[in-house]
Amino acid sequence: MRPATRQSYPPRTVPRLLDRLIRAALAAADPQLALRRTVKRTGPMVRIGGRSYDLRAYRRVVAVGAGKASAQMAVALERRLGSDLEGGLVVVKNGYAAPAKTIEVLEAGHPVPNQAGQRGAARLMALVNSLSHRDLVFVLLSGGASSLLPAPCAGLALADLQRATSLLLACGASIREINTVRKHLSAIQGGRLAAATKACVVSLILSDVLGDDLGAIGSGPTAPDPTTYAEACAILRRHGIWRSVPAEVRAHLLAGRRGDRNETPKLGAPLFRRVQNQIIGNNAGAVQAVAQTARQAGLNPLILTTGLTGEAREAAKLFGAIAKEIASTGKPIRRPACVIAGGELTVTFKGTGRGGRAQEFALAAAMEIAGLPNVWIAAFGTDGTDGPTDAAGAYVGGDTVLRATRLGLDPMAMLARNDSYRCFKKIGGHLRTGPTGTNVNDLYLLLAL
Repeated sequence: MRPATRQSYPPRTVPRLLDRLIRAALAAADPQLALRRTVKRTGPMVRIGGRSYDLRAYRRVVAVGAGKASAQMAVALERRLGSDLEGGLVVVKNGYAAPAKTIEVLEAGHPVPNQAGQRGAARLMALVNSLSHRDLVFVLLSGGASSLLPAPCAGLALADLQRATSLLLACGASIREINTVRKHLSAIQGGRLAAATKACVVSLILSDVLGDDLGAIGSGPTAPDPTTYAEACAILRRHGIWRSVPAEVRAHLLAGRRGDRNETPKLGAPLFRRVQNQIIGNNAGAVQAVAQTARQAGLNPLILTTGLTGEAREAAKLFGAIAKEIASTGKPIRRPACVIAGGELTVTFKGTGRGGRAQEFALAAAMEIAGLPNVWIAAFGTDGTDGPTDAAGAYVGGDTVLRATRLGLDPMAMLARNDSYRCFKKIGGHLRTGPTGTNVNDLYLLLAL
């Protein structure tokens, strides 16, 4: 019976199967649905998690936010609160705007911050600074907020943040390490947005961080920050970029380490008594949706992890090893199998090519499964963009390397140059969704049919 099952999934059906699985993940991470599931309203009473808010008790109710999903969240919040919501402002990545009515939507640069983001951050901070203890502010956060709200600390310029961010992205630092540095260069992140207002704060958060660490999502503008200036210095030194960041950045961080700059607000600070941070969606929900859809499609799903981290190439070796084990022993799951992982890998750029972590993972995986029949590996970013490209990710099969070489390409050399995008553009295999309006990390799939 097993051969007959595999024959029911001919290679030409794999793109359609992958599309079905991707759509299931994106539906589970839909920010509008997630917000409506979380924010319940009965008359003037709004219930979020275990807390209730009487809208009649507040003089003003406004919304601010940032991230790739914040415009979609704004639309849903407007519909939930109606005329009780005065308005507000959110900042999204270019191309991620949505038709909000009372909440203004601004577009800005990501992953490297730009002047549009700085102007948006200044306006956002002016609004929250104007609020009193009689007001309520909803903060709509999702992945990307760290770059979209650049607010340099005194003595720093936007160019300093841009240079530091670019170096951190290229050196292979983890997202937590990147955010530790950014929080200590920012007047908004690391709990400083919450500290800048007297209003009651409700943060609705679509998590793109493993483990839903509130201090790491969007660099935690409304959450206590356990990291320090000393850690930020150590991260830059550990990755060998201490001397490459601007001198102003080094001077600022060293002053903070000496105690000459205010630290970010820590757990137990009185200001957090008026702050509620509520997760409304995450990678685990998307992974579960993929598993359910795979089962409905007749596959045997196996959730490997929702915490996949490390270098993309190393993770590809793991997936390759699992593929070979399934092919030879039927373990850890029998065919037709769908192995699923969620997480966020990193790429240490050493070449001059173009790509992203999902495409780099896929190209590296192609080497590992070369020659294996009826096996495919895919990776995609749930935000619809992988690195500075127009692709969400890519998928490969056992014949990908052979097809590449027949076209005169050297996939190993292209991987060494971090040139995965150009490789897939020539041989096919790109996954394209366009901007999805959400962001809950990446998904990695192994199909053994």
